[in-house]
This record gives sequence, structure tokens and C-alpha cells, in this order.
Amino acid sequence: MDKILKVENLGKTYQSAGKNLTVLNEVNFSIEAGSTVSIVGPSGSGKTTLLGLCAGLDRSSSGSIELNGLRIDQLSEDKRAQVRNEHVGFIFQNFQLLPTLTALENVMVPLELRGEKNIKGRALDLLDKVGLASRGHHYPSQLSGGEQQRVSLARAFSNSPKILFADEPTGNLDAETSARIVKLLFDLNHEQGTTLVLVTHDMDLAQKTQRIIRIKGGAIISDEIVTSA
Repeated sequence: MDKILKVENLGKTYQSAGKNLTVLNEVNFSIEAGSTVSIVGPSGSGKTTLLGLCAGLDRSSSGSIELNGLRIDQLSEDKRAQVRNEHVGFIFQNFQLLPTLTALENVMVPLELRGEKNIKGRALDLLDKVGLASRGHHYPSQLSGGEQQRVSLARAFSNSPKILFADEPTGNLDAETSARIVKLLFDLNHEQGTTLVLVTHDMDLAQKTQRIIRIKGGAIISDEIVTSA
């Protein structure tokens, strides 16, 4: 299968109190298109940093990242934003909905940025798929955590992304709501044929993906196929 993501010798270093803090060091892996992968590890191991770099949300200090055939580590911020809008979906632990926009308007934003037609109809269809067709006129503050995450799911899939990154998508939710979000996530992912890469502390969730990459101290310590996924 084609590799949608290739990471080679990836490093990320920050300046902290006048010293260099290495968060990622010589990270190497690739991901096949259409597969599901989880990245697990203890807090502070570099998981979220790695996800953000792969999604083009930040720039690496060293190494290369090839996303859908494009070397995003060599692109400007504007070009990376364009790649994200065209090829990437992202789900955040804290939802990251725009508070002054309704649920419907939040889902419409990526479609507007792409200049697509019938964006309201597409957004309504996605809200319907996540069970929120009747809540489109509500603002994030009027929605529960689970409802906000369902809106963010709809938004993430609105541009039919080739790859979806999810950072602790159930981290702020109770067990029952988490189970519903996970089912929606995998159902939508399967329906659209998207590649899914998620960061999680939840090993039950990780076991639902086809592959688990374990990271510790900014380096990959294991990379295994999940036979039950």
C-alpha cells in the first residue's frame, strides 16, 4: 500500500530557561494509507508534539516529514495551512470549537476555507451523522462535552481528509460518552476511507487500531501490529 506519512530522523528541540529541551529525537516511521494507528506513551513523552508536527501544526527542528507526497517540513506556514485544509483533519482533546459560532457554523468553517459549494447542506449532513442535526443552532457553551466533541468530529471530516489526527479524543469525557465518540470516530473513518492516527492514554482505545507505536523520552521504543484490530 502507499505510504501517506513518512517520518525520518525527526527531531524537535525547544529553548527553555536558556537551555535546549529535546522533546523528540531521531524518530522514524511510516504509515500506510487507509490504516489506523495509535501512539501511546507516558505524559511528557512527546506524543502530542509528534502529532502536531505530522499534521503540519508546528515545524520540526530536524529530519523530514512527507505527508501525502509533500515535504511539509520544508513548507511555509501558509503552505502548511493549505495542506492541512486540503488533506488533514484534526480532533483536539479540548474540542477547540470557535465559541462565537454555532455548531453548524463551526462545521462549515473548513468548507468555506476550501471555497466549496452547498456548504450548509454538507455541514448539516455531517451533524446528522453524529446525531446533532437538531443542535446546529446551539453555541459550544450550550453543548455538553460529548456534544462538543461530536461537533469537532463532524468538522474534522468535513473536508473529507486523507488523514485524520486525533489527540486524546476521549480524554475529557466520561466512559459512556467516550464509547459513543470512539464508535462515531471509527465509523466515519471507515466510511470515508481515511487514515487515522491517534494519541491516547486509553489502551482499550489503542487496541482498536491496527498498529500501536509506543514512545518514551521522545523516542520510539516499540512498533507493533494489533492482531485483534
